[in-house]
Amino acid sequence: MSGEEFVPLSLTPMLIGVLAAVACALPGNFLVLRKQALIGDAISHVVLPGIVVAFLITGVVAAAPMMLGAAGAALVSVVMIEAIRRLGNIEPGAAMGLTFTTLFAAGVLLLEQSDTSSVHLDVEHALYGNLESLIWLDAVGWSSLLDPLALAGLPPELGRVVIALIGVIGFLSLFWRPLVVSTFDESFAQAVGIATNRLGVALVMVAALAAVAAFDAVGSIIVIAMFICPPAAARLMTNRLEHQVAWSVVFAVLSAVLGYVFAGYGPLWLGFDNAVSAAGMIATVSGLILALAACFAPHRHRSGAPAV
Repeated sequence: MSGEEFVPLSLTPMLIGVLAAVACALPGNFLVLRKQALIGDAISHVVLPGIVVAFLITGVVAAAPMMLGAAGAALVSVVMIEAIRRLGNIEPGAAMGLTFTTLFAAGVLLLEQSDTSSVHLDVEHALYGNLESLIWLDAVGWSSLLDPLALAGLPPELGRVVIALIGVIGFLSLFWRPLVVSTFDESFAQAVGIATNRLGVALVMVAALAAVAAFDAVGSIIVIAMFICPPAAARLMTNRLEHQVAWSVVFAVLSAVLGYVFAGYGPLWLGFDNAVSAAGMIATVSGLILALAACFAPHRHRSGAPAV
């Protein structure tokens, strides 16, 4: 594919997929280590009712209302999980499963009963996103990367994902040591004055930020996969936390790039006429990477927490 075809048709969807995958994988490392991976799954589901409610109130699909709606829904989910776990004396995993299925179902019902025909917001969009449609119509080739007029026509989803990724990186950089200490030894963290409960809620909110930025573009399938698969595969590659984070970024990028390419060209290579969902293929590739890591990674047989 020449630059005249690749840049307008494939560059921005692939880039958005890569950035969304990395933005979800970074906080996913701490969620996996805290044995809270299902919270990432829950977040990817509960942002749906938050986004729908924000749309119903404002009447537009805009970044700020979506972020506020998703943040509110994430906060409600955290409160619900804790309330169900404590009042009902229910195992945390069951509380998370009950919460995210209930809220996601509520979001689906809201979508079906509301008038969203004027925007690209429906049940299918919530699952698969609209990654393939995020083309750069104003681009004519690689030279467009230096053309201010062409750059002004970039899909707005790209800017949202970039902002979310910067926010995630900033949060992890600023609170790295408290996050590490509270993840591996919560009692010690509390003893030295770290507000572990607030830090845990902040981590969930940052994960929600990444989820909502990715949700509109790539849908819930990729968000769920990226929160879990790259960090889990990275956990099997190394016994050092910094290296694990780096590996998770590598696996997230590989999943997004290979998944997007295989979705578009894989069926053609196999003799089929139509491409398949990029979101579904990216999630599938991330699962295959995790399976390969489980079979061949150097640390697949060890147990215990990674070194810092």
